[in-house]
Amino acid sequence: MLWLSQVPCAYDEIVEKHMVGIRDVARKAGVSTSSVSLVINGTGYVSEQMRRKVEQAMSDLHYVPNALGRNLSQNRTNIVGIIVPTVRHPFFARLTAHLENVLANHGMKTMLCSTIDAATSEAEYVDMLRCRMMDGIIMGSHTEHDQTYWSSIQRPVVGFDRVLGPGIAAVNSDHLQGGNLIADLLIATGTRHVVMIGGPRQQFHDLEPDDDDAETNGKVTTFPTTQYYVQLGRRFQEPGIQHDYIDAGEVDDLAGYSYAVTSVFDDIAAGSGRYADVDAIVSSDVGASIAVQRAFACGIRIPEQVQIIAYDGTSQVDLAGMHIAAVQQDFDGLADGLVSRICSLIDGQPVEDGLIPVIWKPGQTVRTANIDV
Repeated sequence: MLWLSQVPCAYDEIVEKHMVGIRDVARKAGVSTSSVSLVINGTGYVSEQMRRKVEQAMSDLHYVPNALGRNLSQNRTNIVGIIVPTVRHPFFARLTAHLENVLANHGMKTMLCSTIDAATSEAEYVDMLRCRMMDGIIMGSHTEHDQTYWSSIQRPVVGFDRVLGPGIAAVNSDHLQGGNLIADLLIATGTRHVVMIGGPRQQFHDLEPDDDDAETNGKVTTFPTTQYYVQLGRRFQEPGIQHDYIDAGEVDDLAGYSYAVTSVFDDIAAGSGRYADVDAIVSSDVGASIAVQRAFACGIRIPEQVQIIAYDGTSQVDLAGMHIAAVQQDFDGLADGLVSRICSLIDGQPVEDGLIPVIWKPGQTVRTANIDV
């Protein structure tokens, strides 16, 4: 991540004393400036003996190559922008950390845009990309622009769990698989009434599909994450499992998740109301953690009375007082897939969409069942 605090505190002192240049290095090493340039840029052939002499001179003089000038000459900044809704949410905090690590391994710096936490909008980052102030963008937030906007940028952009537009590759978790993993367990354990707690309902159908329109390809949402909720609904129909969906608000609305979970447990504890007979709750790590705490407060036994399943599988599922069973997204796989694609695009290579399998993480909040996970 780029922070001003990373600039050495003695920088101004060094500048005042003497700004060491490439000519100083060449003079110290007893070679030409072009030879020093070849060593610094890693281009062309230089003998091992000359390379060692130049590197020793650079070390003796505390010479730091001008990365900005070198990057400009190569039409590269080695900076990738990451756009997420908020780093206060455990899922996006962990994904961002993994992305930063993998980008660093590729010699790239990270510039973070948290659209909810800061006034900086995605449009400002796209303008920086167009002006070549960064090399590419990994887009993982809800976008305020339509698909034609993203398609018109004509610069390296990769979506994460978002449908940005025609010709823009995306890396998604296999949410269909995630829905099936949850459905298999809940059906096998004789569940009767499931409540799913998640984001705004409009995310399920934020596109108007047209069978003849290649722009949408029949898709009804730009949010692939909704697939696991939709798949759960499909799977529950045949065994006749009652299921409800509660809109808890946007991803950063912790109060909304708390209110939704509390409303369910109030009915269960009272033995009356719409959710009185609920015996399973499925939500994000945040919602599932709140559900465990509410169950404790209401004296409701987990998993005997209510099973709780989390979706995301961050460290939060181990911090709620019980190890919560979860569908865990593969953070390493997602980061590798996103970074490899953005780097390929920066290098001018075509890329395709990627689908990363999810992982079942057993826990104490579900009953045992004979299923293949």
